Amino acid sequence: MSRINSRAEMEAFVRSAELGGFSAAARELGLTPSALSRFVKRLEQRLGVQLLHRTTRSLVVTPEGGQLLRRMRAIIDDMEAAESEIAGSDTPRGRLQMMAGVGFGMRQFLPLLPKFRERYPQVQVDLRIEDRVADLVREGIDLSVSILAREDSSLATRKFCDVDRVICASPAYLARRGVPKTPEDLQHHSCLTLQGVPSAIAWPFAGGKRIQVRGDVTVNNAQALLELALAGSGIIRMNEMVVGDALRQGTLVAILRSEYEGERTALCASYPDGRDKVPRVAAMLDFLEEHFAHPPWRQGKPAKPGKPAKPVKAVPAALRGKR
Repeated sequence: MSRINSRAEMEAFVRSAELGGFSAAARELGLTPSALSRFVKRLEQRLGVQLLHRTTRSLVVTPEGGQLLRRMRAIIDDMEAAESEIAGSDTPRGRLQMMAGVGFGMRQFLPLLPKFRERYPQVQVDLRIEDRVADLVREGIDLSVSILAREDSSLATRKFCDVDRVICASPAYLARRGVPKTPEDLQHHSCLTLQGVPSAIAWPFAGGKRIQVRGDVTVNNAQALLELALAGSGIIRMNEMVVGDALRQGTLVAILRSEYEGERTALCASYPDGRDKVPRVAAMLDFLEEHFAHPPWRQGKPAKPGKPAKPVKAVPAALRGKR
């Protein structure tokens, strides 16, 4: 009967597969690339299957390797948790595989990552920032944080807060084109939207009303929409994680708040069931809870149309006194 002989073999295969190469894994594990290659080769010979496709530049996991990778990674995590428990130490350590949505990752999480690393210096973070629903188990991801809905029953979820979308524009744009008073007024404005997203051009309002908007520019990136709005190119509808700072500073102002149905979504962390028992994962979950149970983007009073807050120095005359 074929057996896996050691934890070293498991770690050699898991880290080589996750990092896509023997050299990167060797640097992390303190071994030579040739030693890791021998570990994996012996494992393949005993199991009688190829686990990794080797090319001159990278390693690609085979279907059989992907199946073994999921099981081995869970075993290593369980071993680490057990060792910490028996040793009476819950000090987080090791490599944390994390994924974050673009809006949350770029605008909210990245500024806090140095603080997490300072608090937990023995945790190394592999962070992927992208907007997609990943297969966390298959891809070896410890946790994913986003506002994207998931329907995978094998995952556990921790909710941090609710996130609203806001319709907003720059003071300069509103001074030039006027402040919309009704949802229908949007049809006479340049509303900036995402390319290829049908829901991006149908904005929801009270009473089930949906307004089809249009604008002079469409882009395929939410960050680009924000930059265009800040430059005075038009009106955007975007989640408050991205526009919250601009609203507080007055570089953007919210409009049609009472009529708009904000499409509230939840900011959640998703992770394979039981992974939260691993100290490094538990540490990150608690860190996120600490910083996002009370949304930082809502702290401070947002600007109103006609009253941009600092650092906006000049108040456009056309906005003074408007509501």
